[in-house]
Amino acid sequence: MPLIQPFRGLRPVAEKASDVVAPPYDVLNTAEARERAKGHPLSFLHISKPEIDLPEGTDPYAAEVYKKGAENLQKLISDKILVRDEKPYYYVYRLIMGEHQQTGLVVSASVADYDTNRIRKHEYTRPDKEDDRVRQIDALNAQTGPVFLTYRNNNVVEAITDKVSKTEPLYDLTADDGVKHTIWLVADDEDINTLTSTFDAMECLYIADGHHRSASASRIAAERNKGKNNLGDAAHDYFLSVIFPDSEMQILDYNRVITDLNGLSEDELIDKIQDSFKLEAVSGLYKPQKSTEFSMYLKGQWYKLDIKPELIPEDDPVASLDISLLQNNLIEPLLGVSDPRRDKRIDFVGGIRGLSELEKRVDSGEMQVAFALYPTSLSQLMDVADANEVMPPKSTWFEPKLADGLVSHVLD
Repeated sequence: MPLIQPFRGLRPVAEKASDVVAPPYDVLNTAEARERAKGHPLSFLHISKPEIDLPEGTDPYAAEVYKKGAENLQKLISDKILVRDEKPYYYVYRLIMGEHQQTGLVVSASVADYDTNRIRKHEYTRPDKEDDRVRQIDALNAQTGPVFLTYRNNNVVEAITDKVSKTEPLYDLTADDGVKHTIWLVADDEDINTLTSTFDAMECLYIADGHHRSASASRIAAERNKGKNNLGDAAHDYFLSVIFPDSEMQILDYNRVITDLNGLSEDELIDKIQDSFKLEAVSGLYKPQKSTEFSMYLKGQWYKLDIKPELIPEDDPVASLDISLLQNNLIEPLLGVSDPRRDKRIDFVGGIRGLSELEKRVDSGEMQVAFALYPTSLSQLMDVADANEVMPPKSTWFEPKLADGLVSHVLD
């Protein structure tokens, strides 16, 4: 079976798309989703975060939550707010955030190729988060949150997406966060076949974001294929994805804040840091300008940190990451955070919030020190995935985010 294939998208009628579109399920907590959906009965948050329609305090992982999500989805279908295309298509999807623009394809991607690592991973998944997505997909009988994939640039794909993007769009809307979402239908059979064969000739795809969604799709497929002589061509053998070329992807910094100094005074920390880093006090906010350069905010002062070159490992795609260099040479040995995945003393701040958010967290007394990093590059991500390794937690923050609700994949 092919690496990707078209599918019959479940999507809003054009006049209701702006009422349906919603942020991804995992960027809002329940309280934020409840507030965002207030007065918006068609918002897809009623499907992706259905606990907002149940009494406050309801466990978001309770059985009634998944049941409510399925009821809400079926109501939008029965009310003909969401309709399903009569034949399988691909969809061109363009995101514009400020000056940044990226154009990709909405597809269904092969679970079998995910299982064999042709669709390559770079993060560990947590069983509890996988379980949540499995239960959500099973209850809806649909995948509603797309996996964010990337591929190495291809002129054939670019020519087709460019041609299609000059036609009349299905949707052209701006979400309440200011990101513009435009979707076109790839209706020409020859274009569809060319896209399928072009991607199938590629060596691999890479997961940018959505490791839990892809892992849960694999579990759903395995469960539904039990006891069957399955050829891998059922809808559940593919998962909803949006694929963008690597040249158009935007990764922002993913920064760290820490609650205390592990028993050190500010002066002691600064002194110890200089064993591994060249340290320089700077005026005002300081954003790292290149890889292996960091900045630190401590007691109202910004510092520039340059790691000593001899501490940068060669030929190790994980240990040479900026995230690893900071963790292994400062955060763990000096601040005592050895497991950033579980240690409650460390928190992570996406670069979309800016360096002022780091100042705010420290100045409030909530945290004592903050570190800003240069963004991980997509080539570094690909190198890690190609080596069948995993990146440290919270290594990449992709912007802009994909929307939920514009195209879903039904598992019939």
